[in-house]
Amino acid sequence: MDDEQRREAGMHVRRAVLGDEHVDRAVASTSDFTAAFQDLITRYAWGEVWARPGLTRSERSMITLAALVALRQSDELAMHVRAAVRNGLTSAQIAEILLHLSVYVGVPAVNHALKVAEAALAETSSAGSA
Repeated sequence: MDDEQRREAGMHVRRAVLGDEHVDRAVASTSDFTAAFQDLITRYAWGEVWARPGLTRSERSMITLAALVALRQSDELAMHVRAAVRNGLTSAQIAEILLHLSVYVGVPAVNHALKVAEAALAETSSAGSA
């Protein structure tokens, strides 16, 4: 694949995982300062890594949630909780993932992650019923 094909594949996966609304906002807010970064994540994170056949999207979501909780990346965590639902995970599975992580990354990190995830799940539920 060349860079343009990788960019196209990446944008397709990015939209499927994060949703058109999120991606449209990110694209619209791209500036000269952030353009290279947006291009990099579209080609590399979404067009290379997320597009690989070795794991399902729900498995990739589980791994991503674990990494974001461990790194305490709340903004990204909320976005990826919503993506995990889009990728087929249930709120019960997400709660189980977070409970499992409390042993490995720590209770304080998961305590905060539970609040972030619960708010993101509520937002996802209300968007789905609107």
